[in-house]
Amino acid sequence: MPYQQRRLFLITDENVYFHYKNHLKDTLKDFTVDYTIIQAGEASKTLDNYMKIAQSLLSKHIQRKDIIIAFGGGVVGDLAGFIAATILRGVDFIQVPTTLLAMVDSSIGSKVGVDTIHGKNLMGAFKHPLSVIIDPMYLNTLPEKEYQNGMAEVIKACFIQDASLFEAIQHNDTLTLIKKAIQVKKDIVQIDPFERHERMFLNFGHTFAHAIEVYSNYQIPHGYAVAMGMDIAIRLGIYFNITNKTLLDKLHQLYSYYQLPKYAGNLQELVPFLNQDKKSIGDRINFIFIEAIGKPIIKPIDKEVFYDIPSF
Repeated sequence: MPYQQRRLFLITDENVYFHYKNHLKDTLKDFTVDYTIIQAGEASKTLDNYMKIAQSLLSKHIQRKDIIIAFGGGVVGDLAGFIAATILRGVDFIQVPTTLLAMVDSSIGSKVGVDTIHGKNLMGAFKHPLSVIIDPMYLNTLPEKEYQNGMAEVIKACFIQDASLFEAIQHNDTLTLIKKAIQVKKDIVQIDPFERHERMFLNFGHTFAHAIEVYSNYQIPHGYAVAMGMDIAIRLGIYFNITNKTLLDKLHQLYSYYQLPKYAGNLQELVPFLNQDKKSIGDRINFIFIEAIGKPIIKPIDKEVFYDIPSF
């Protein structure tokens, strides 16, 4: 069915809509479009918002032949995707990421969901988008801190698979680093779409990152939390004699280019939040260590062990 015969239900946030309202209306002038505008930020990725928007779309008689468009960053993509995965038992959706983090990570891989009071992304689904449309033009209006936030996921891609990203990151070669980071995630997801083994490598840095996000009541952005989480993971790898010691300097070298934070808190205060991690298996958690750049490993660790490790 031609797209023009399908209604478009576009979900975006107030900041993105402010910059691209005219662009959207001009680009989509030949379509019937319904707009849903949410508040920007992680606080919008809730079950309450999910229900509110889903009920609104149902009241407008959305049909399975229609398309939901996620136009924005990771929060918009996750929320809109979860609605698309569940409303009417599934409606097609398109991802149009407008942040670096969403371009290189959250829009790729088909994971969608919302946060709960118990933790991040604990309600969700796997939902393949009809397409993912990535245009670096949208980065022109991205605040510098949000660009830095996205670079954490690019650095993750470098450490788990593609050492050639090191140079692109150093020289801020945006187009190259976007392409290479996407390729890393695409390669891994195609091998293991439902996170049985290899896809767990993408969780490098995320175990403690999610704990940091919850502990901070989501005041620390995802990418900054991932940066801290990777710092913790490399330090733990050195502590357990798994990780080459030179990797910590290499990680911090990349952080220095984008003002990404190291972790400077008390590791023990984060441990209780590990129980809310999806990777938990009883008293153990599947933790991602890096032996060398491009060589991640999965190692089950007893959570109680983290209480005995000196603070960083």
